[in-house]
Amino acid sequence: QDLAKFGQAGPKHGSAPDGGSTDFLHLFVGIEKAMESCTVCDPWSAHEALRLGLLTEVVPALKIKGEYINNPMVRTDTWISKKTGEIIYGLPKKGERLAKGKELFKSGEVDLTRLDQAVEKMCTKLMMTFPNCLSKTINSIRKKKLEHWDANKESNRDWLALNMMTEAKAGFKAFNDGPKGNKEVDFVKMRQMLAQGLEWNEEMHRAISPQYQNTEV
Repeated sequence: QDLAKFGQAGPKHGSAPDGGSTDFLHLFVGIEKAMESCTVCDPWSAHEALRLGLLTEVVPALKIKGEYINNPMVRTDTWISKKTGEIIYGLPKKGERLAKGKELFKSGEVDLTRLDQAVEKMCTKLMMTFPNCLSKTINSIRKKKLEHWDANKESNRDWLALNMMTEAKAGFKAFNDGPKGNKEVDFVKMRQMLAQGLEWNEEMHRAISPQYQNTEV
């Protein structure tokens, strides 16, 4: 359904998308789009993910006065920008357009009936195939991802375990315990403290984490 977002949490919240997007995303969307997604963690709208070839189908989920409409917070009215010629279909709206889109969203209701219908349709299509041939085909398509995972799983697991004592501890707790609208650590302060040679310890966690900051004016 087209209100969904797709993206990475990794470096924004204390981890890396190992065992997943680092293995296969570049095969689907190209190295630069994969690098951008995995590092800066900006999400893609469902419409952009469809355009990039990551989805099979997108259906609307928002109803206004009983009628389905596309996600009002992303651009689906045009494919390219008349000013720059860049592809803008599926990108988030900005400024006044975004504000109007949010207001329209608040006035509607989410109805996932079209999503259920799309899932049933796909399941029916898959049902009308030979099961062993279908299973073999899916496994063959997934082999490149599995090859990457098998080649890197030990080092990935070791790194992820060690990272839980430093960046993951700070990032995960900030995401879980931080106040609404402030779920990330203070990255500038963190980098400054690391540049000064300070160690990862409880003092640093408290200094950079939003849940420990005094928000009173």
